[in-house]
Amino acid sequence: MNQSTPSSSTLPPAPALCLLRLSALGDVTHVVPLVRTLRKARPQASIAWIIGKGERRLLEGLEGVDFIEYDKKSGWAGMRALRRGLRERGLPGGRFDALLQMQVAARANLLSAFVPATRRIGYDRSRSKDLHGLFVNERIPDRPGIHVLDAIGSFCEPLGLRQTEVVWDLPVPDDAREWARAQWPDDGAPTLLVSPCSSHTLRNWRPERYAAVADHAAGLGWRVVMCGGRSQLERDTTDAILAAMTHPALDLVGKDTLKQLPALLERGQLLMTPDSGPMHIANAMGTKVLGLHAASNPARSGPYSDLRYCADRYDAAARKYLGKPAAQIAWGTKIEHDGVMDLIAVEDGIAAFERYRADHPGR
Repeated sequence: MNQSTPSSSTLPPAPALCLLRLSALGDVTHVVPLVRTLRKARPQASIAWIIGKGERRLLEGLEGVDFIEYDKKSGWAGMRALRRGLRERGLPGGRFDALLQMQVAARANLLSAFVPATRRIGYDRSRSKDLHGLFVNERIPDRPGIHVLDAIGSFCEPLGLRQTEVVWDLPVPDDAREWARAQWPDDGAPTLLVSPCSSHTLRNWRPERYAAVADHAAGLGWRVVMCGGRSQLERDTTDAILAAMTHPALDLVGKDTLKQLPALLERGQLLMTPDSGPMHIANAMGTKVLGLHAASNPARSGPYSDLRYCADRYDAAARKYLGKPAAQIAWGTKIEHDGVMDLIAVEDGIAAFERYRADHPGR
């Protein structure tokens, strides 16, 4: 396809837009501010979002969005079914005005070919991979050194718009908040939430190190609450953390739903977690994050609103495993090597926790 740099072309008054971002939980959270920007600028727009099953459950109820669920396991049959469904939508001219192709993985690139759209907007060349450029005819600006959320936000720029504010306002139903309120009393004790696992296992910290930081917090009168999904890895990791702790903790791992998770994270003062979906959901809900970063760069994929409480050993990881400082490696490089998270010491986690306490002396 012919490709152009972002133009100043504006949207029609009631455009038909399609967003393609299937996964993961943290990444789809980053898309929500873009949806808010599009809706504010063009309230008459119709917005369809092709999304994964779990991600849809998290965001179900997002105003002004028609979710189209795609099962990544469905293969060619699922892609053909998607195309049939899109053809039945009665789009003007049978096409979307624009497709925002916000995922560069090979499966997503191929899936995008089944979406009829006049304008096909994708990533700049520096972020492209897996033949992404073959499936788009326009690109977002090439701005190195920005957060993932800002890169996603720039997808509105070829449409003549600009994301000037970041608003999440995730759809959290009242019954989810009621469930969260029932899990522990409002007794004035601050709460440290611990979500110990990323789906990328090489980003995960050692259980005994989580336990040491959690015990430090508990010794200062903080409530410790364990949270996470239903995978065996999360169950085993949580059990190991609880066994290593000398103080009690509330174990809610595997007990919440994806709609209850944001409400649960909202109730904590601080979340300790590696680079993971809960990190970004907590940030979107206004909860501060003690992020654990060695395998990934917090400036690119850490908690967007506030990096002050991250334990950051990314530069040390770059020097050890890649032989050069982080400033000299490609932006977005993952350093997912065995043992990389061991560069984050218990003392780093405690220091990050104490930075939070120093900034919030009333808690």
